Amino acid sequence: MSLLTRLFPAALAAALLSGCTVTPSKAPPPDTKVPDRAVLRKAAARLTAVVISSKAELAPWVESRFTQGQGPDDADGGSAVPISPDGYFITADHVLARSDGRNVFLIHGQLGGLKATKARIVWRSSSSDLALLNIPIATPRYYNWTPADHWLPAGTPVVHSGIATGFRSEPGQLVTDIPPGKKNAARFKHDIPLEPGDSGGAVIDAYGNLVGVNSAVEFLVPLETAFFIESEANRPNVAALQRVIEKDRRRNGRSLSDVSPASP
Repeated sequence: MSLLTRLFPAALAAALLSGCTVTPSKAPPPDTKVPDRAVLRKAAARLTAVVISSKAELAPWVESRFTQGQGPDDADGGSAVPISPDGYFITADHVLARSDGRNVFLIHGQLGGLKATKARIVWRSSSSDLALLNIPIATPRYYNWTPADHWLPAGTPVVHSGIATGFRSEPGQLVTDIPPGKKNAARFKHDIPLEPGDSGGAVIDAYGNLVGVNSAVEFLVPLETAFFIESEANRPNVAALQRVIEKDRRRNGRSLSDVSPASP
């Protein structure tokens, strides 16, 4: 393996999580608007599960709303976030930790029902705990990212849409700032408790825009009692991530104009 081949994945991961070069010295006061029911409905419509299994097909089980047929007894997984109209999803890399030799499925709402679609792993970065997946169908319900040139100060209200607690958790807020800049990439924290299955889920602002992706929960454990401290999440360099998507489209001979419609 050449030196260039070995260094390229590390360089790409660094680009996706690099900070901005010029940052205003102080964050403004946070926008205190709290996500309303419309934002929660939007999050529910985009809720996506990742299921990793040796099974070749999950469609009968999922389309029966998990009541008929046999579900996977070897499943791992978490959550994912639709970020394009043509089937690209971002998730936490550790969700795919046991994906080698197994199938990766995305369970996502399509045309009024849930569908399980076999996904392709496009890109992974263990250092940033981010990964990109693709399914070969249209995904008209997807998130736009918060603008890279806007501050997201600590105290900004957010909600999340992980599959474990997204339907029942209360809104929280950012614990750390995300400064503006061309790259606008960051590891950040929020104060919404998460559970297994929430990894890879969306962190969303009051306007329904995507802030980042859930990664981990931090607890303080004195003696026998665990106290929740804060949750960790990651935001990629969105411009660099978009270049990965565009390169993958070219590699597979696809464009936004020829995306196959979602299956009925």
